[in-house]
Amino acid sequence: MPDLPMTELDDDFDPMPEAPEAPADELCCGSGCEPCVWDLYQEQLTDYRARLAAWQARQDGKAGAA
Repeated sequence: MPDLPMTELDDDFDPMPEAPEAPADELCCGSGCEPCVWDLYQEQLTDYRARLAAWQARQDGKAGAA
């Protein structure tokens, strides 16, 4: 990615995090793998919820400052 002059950067760009996609049921083999695809999904979901809460707090801060 090329370096852009600071004048072309948008400091307000703060997209909402995207939720992870749940794995298809057939991706789990049911043999108790460690980690299971569902374990990995739960970790991604926990991370997403934390990122979403932080994003929402930033948005609330921006709205309060306006």
